[in-house]
Amino acid sequence: MPNLQKKFYPPVPAETERIGKLVLDAAYKVHTVLGPGLLESVYQIAMKHVLETGGTLAETEVKLPILFEGVSLESALRIDMLVEKCVIAELKSVEKMNPVYEAQLITYLRLSKIRLGFLINFNVPHLKDGIKRVVV
Repeated sequence: MPNLQKKFYPPVPAETERIGKLVLDAAYKVHTVLGPGLLESVYQIAMKHVLETGGTLAETEVKLPILFEGVSLESALRIDMLVEKCVIAELKSVEKMNPVYEAQLITYLRLSKIRLGFLINFNVPHLKDGIKRVVV
């Protein structure tokens, strides 16, 4: 019989949760002002502006090397947004979400050893319908 127990993850640290809230607040502000239908890169630069204006470090297109056989290898992987080095935001502007987007975020979280990430699709009428929180 297969083991059906869920893997236990310790709670996300309070400071990481605080940064996560800043990410969501920035996304809501950007979506409220710009609305749906623009390119992902537009939302990315606007979110970076909102976060940095508030004094929060937001890096975009962060290279993510992979560890293979004990060696760190350069890869084509890029994190859309890394906030305060503890929250990943993968940004989309698509008509329909694809399960591979969530798999991509999970992979980025695992490779970077970051616990909290958000998959945010700006191409929706109500942003709350375009947000997926992921914890590993």
